[in-house]
Amino acid sequence: MSARPDTAVAQIAFADLQALLQRIFVCHGCSAAVAQALAFNCASAQRDGAHSHGVFRIPGYVSTLASGWVNGQALPEVEDVASGYVRVDAQGGFAQPALAAARELLVEKARSAGIAVLAIHNSHHFAALWPDVEPFADEGLVALSVVNSMTCVVPHGAQQPLFGTNPIAFAAPCAGSDPIVFDMATSAMAHGDVQIAARKGELLPEGMGVDNKGEPTRDPQAILDGGALLPFGGHKGSALSMMVELLAAALTGGNFSFEFDWSQHPGAKTPWTGQLIIVIDPAKSVGNRFAERSRDLVRQMQAVGLQRMPGERRFREREQSAKEGVTLTVAELEQLQGLAG
Repeated sequence: MSARPDTAVAQIAFADLQALLQRIFVCHGCSAAVAQALAFNCASAQRDGAHSHGVFRIPGYVSTLASGWVNGQALPEVEDVASGYVRVDAQGGFAQPALAAARELLVEKARSAGIAVLAIHNSHHFAALWPDVEPFADEGLVALSVVNSMTCVVPHGAQQPLFGTNPIAFAAPCAGSDPIVFDMATSAMAHGDVQIAARKGELLPEGMGVDNKGEPTRDPQAILDGGALLPFGGHKGSALSMMVELLAAALTGGNFSFEFDWSQHPGAKTPWTGQLIIVIDPAKSVGNRFAERSRDLVRQMQAVGLQRMPGERRFREREQSAKEGVTLTVAELEQLQGLAG
């Protein structure tokens, strides 16, 4: 009998994938609440075609939990700091449950004051960032979030890595259509995409990273083995990455990307840093017109020839997954079933 090709695929309903992932997280030490938050985020990324943050991440979660680096049972402590400010100590756990614990208060403050800030520290974020902000746009709010990660990016003009990939996510309502949502690393490429390219044996485009001698390379494994990524856009991306460090770490009380040491926890993969979320109620400024103005801008961008809006591909993938199921390779599905016990 011939071996099954690695490219053989299977479809699974989103709810079934989420339930399977939730079982994995519980099996490997997470509380039910933590497992639910992480499973939804990971399943959503897979459903929407963001494979670098989908089920690809599960082995990293499992090894991190096994290492004792992260507290899968953590109960976040929410502090009502001021009229427009909420602070959360994630207690060495994941950032998503910390956001969930503070979300209702954050929205209440944003609607009351017009703007509110959520500062999360002592937290681990290993997932896509857009699921953290998109739900606010679904409620008619505008949201911006930043999170720093582990050192793997050389600042523009420097000789050694210092920053993380340090993503920025944004979401805003748009009348008559899906919200405007984007999530982008401030590095030239997401670290997960480098890992996937290395696994597939593919070369990267020019300008993504350097090897351990600081020489430009297209080899993803060379970047992972002591090399580093570059910021996108040279000094511009580097400046944005610095901004993320200041907002997500210095402002929240979290660690900078270079401050934590996981060397005593073999298998640890999750950065122990911080996250900042800013939520704005546009009704305080322009009433109900903001979503309509968003639609006007989108239409004008399309009129000048833009073929695809930022984040549009995810919504198309989501629609297809709703009809056909979420796509996994058979090998991935079997691995998940094995991890679920």
